[in-house]
Amino acid sequence: MEVLSEAILTQILAFLPAEELVLVCRLVCRQWKDIVDAPTVWILKCQEEGFSGTEERTEEDNWQTFFFLNKKKRNLIKNSCGEEGFDFWEDMENGGDGWKIEDLPGDCGNDFPSEGIQKCFVTSYGWCNKSQVIDLLYEGYWADLMDTTQPDIVVTDWYAPRSDSGCLYELFVQLLSENRDVLTEYKSETITIPQFNDANWNQISHTFSGYGPGVRFVRFQHGGQDTMYWKGWFGVRVTHSTVTIQP
Repeated sequence: MEVLSEAILTQILAFLPAEELVLVCRLVCRQWKDIVDAPTVWILKCQEEGFSGTEERTEEDNWQTFFFLNKKKRNLIKNSCGEEGFDFWEDMENGGDGWKIEDLPGDCGNDFPSEGIQKCFVTSYGWCNKSQVIDLLYEGYWADLMDTTQPDIVVTDWYAPRSDSGCLYELFVQLLSENRDVLTEYKSETITIPQFNDANWNQISHTFSGYGPGVRFVRFQHGGQDTMYWKGWFGVRVTHSTVTIQP
């Protein structure tokens, strides 16, 4: 019986699902294990998927990790625009008349700068906060990956004022341990927007890098209010919040 060369076998294995390669093929024999653990099969899979950044990487990089991080990459914030009401948001502080969800652009507002964002959360004349806690293990980011590779965690948020009202905005993000201890955190300055403004949408972002082992949860919190103290919902608008784990 003719034995397949390693190069041909690598090409064949590259067509299999990634999970099957790791959980099944590695157990077949020593040769298959060596092929799955080597970079070539993962380089082929990354090229097949067309992942960006493939050209800049070298053969010494961990291509298996790069592949899985790309496959898993998505926004980990749920209901980031209010399409599902206030589902998934917790620890809500409802100052003034509390949080409200509006269709964009809303009164004295502007459309979101990219298509697909149709709603936003709106604050009132007292301070309004809301948060989400992301369980990284539940979302598929295993402990050794977070402890050893420590992939960048990128946080973004969008906020906008009404043109007829001033407002305040804050973003606060924490990386938490298994026991919910704070390992590191980011807090923006309190951003003040004056009355009679352009009502444009602004993006804020922060990247956590080299944060050390032990991160198991990400706590995302944002909030604000208006500065006119008008009854109703004249405070900062927020939408399209994101937390992503980068390859």
